[in-house]
Amino acid sequence: MAVSLTTQDRAMLDGAHGPAAQLAMRVLLPVAKSVGADGLIDIEQAHAGSCIYLGQANLDFAEHLVSLGGRVRVPTTLNVGTMDMIHPELFNGPDEIRAGGTRLMKAHEELGCVPTFTCAPYLTIYRPRFGAQIAWSESNAASFANSVIGARTERYGDFVDMCCAMTGRAPYYGLHVTENRRARVVFEIESLPPEWAAADLACVAIGHIAGKRCGNTVPAIVGLPSAATEDDLKALGATAASSGAVGMFHVVSRTPEAPSLDAALQGEAPEETVHVTADDLRATVRNLSTAADGSPLTAVCLGTPHFSIGEFSRLVPLIGDTRLTSEMYVNTSRSTLEQLDARGWTRQLEAAGVTLVIDTCTYVTTVMRDMSGTMMTNSGKWAYYAPGNLNVDVAFGSLADCVASARAGRVARRA
Repeated sequence: MAVSLTTQDRAMLDGAHGPAAQLAMRVLLPVAKSVGADGLIDIEQAHAGSCIYLGQANLDFAEHLVSLGGRVRVPTTLNVGTMDMIHPELFNGPDEIRAGGTRLMKAHEELGCVPTFTCAPYLTIYRPRFGAQIAWSESNAASFANSVIGARTERYGDFVDMCCAMTGRAPYYGLHVTENRRARVVFEIESLPPEWAAADLACVAIGHIAGKRCGNTVPAIVGLPSAATEDDLKALGATAASSGAVGMFHVVSRTPEAPSLDAALQGEAPEETVHVTADDLRATVRNLSTAADGSPLTAVCLGTPHFSIGEFSRLVPLIGDTRLTSEMYVNTSRSTLEQLDARGWTRQLEAAGVTLVIDTCTYVTTVMRDMSGTMMTNSGKWAYYAPGNLNVDVAFGSLADCVASARAGRVARRA
């Protein structure tokens, strides 16, 4: 089936808007055809994940667009890169990767992208509106945009994300289309562990269960703790997008397209209903760890996805004025760092032994000083990826558990 083109599309394809837009359109059209899109749609913004240096191909593509005089046509935020450009001294990897990663990040800025360098663009001023058609890469960002905000995007990958940004167009398919946003699997949480006072562990656990069970099918969740914050939903989506390929989820009575279960299902019957018990949730959390309680702790890694100011407002009182025994790394964005500076929290955290990592993430680049022992995190995404990416043992726990463990120098969990 041929992809229908507008007059503007044809003009870009013919080079009327410059060689960079022409190249982007030449890439975008075969992608649209391969996914069964019958046309392209205008987008309001993009989020590009192609600024992580994975080899020469990434750099060649970006620098070729620069050489062609390319500029993005819509506001385009940038995902994490390989370097912390605020603290470049943290990087302890090969010089080749340092140089390539720095050049790649700068090339995207030359293309007119906003140097947000965060996996959580929804925490910036570029948060999209409900119903906006956008083209976001990075799995947690796409999930959050679709689910918590109600914007519309597919999970775009490297190069395609920038082609959308360069043309202001995206294939009309998948989660851009209303009927594809219907929930097909229902997860009913029948009971919660009473020892879990906060909602964070429950949200990570149900996200992991949904991702494993659904793949890329849209789930609806019934019975999530009412205390779940937006940060908890962020963690749920990030975990579901990591353990599976969930690009959108509904939380009944909480997310904007699910005021009721019937609304989430768009009036249809579910294809499957999964009953989740407290024991299921406990077992899922246990299985996110490869290290036992009492294990000597090398470091704690927080902020995957990037920590929000709300999460810092919970972390700072937990740490207080104590100097931590184990190292702690917290990934966050430039915009959140500005808020930390304004509140005086940056100095307080650094005095306690916390390393703030900006522009990147501890599981995608080499910034941790010692990786010889057990690492701990409250991130389901970090716990899922780190054993394979970093070849480390991981202990998963709540934020309070992570701080208590960093203070003790060993894994110490209450639940």
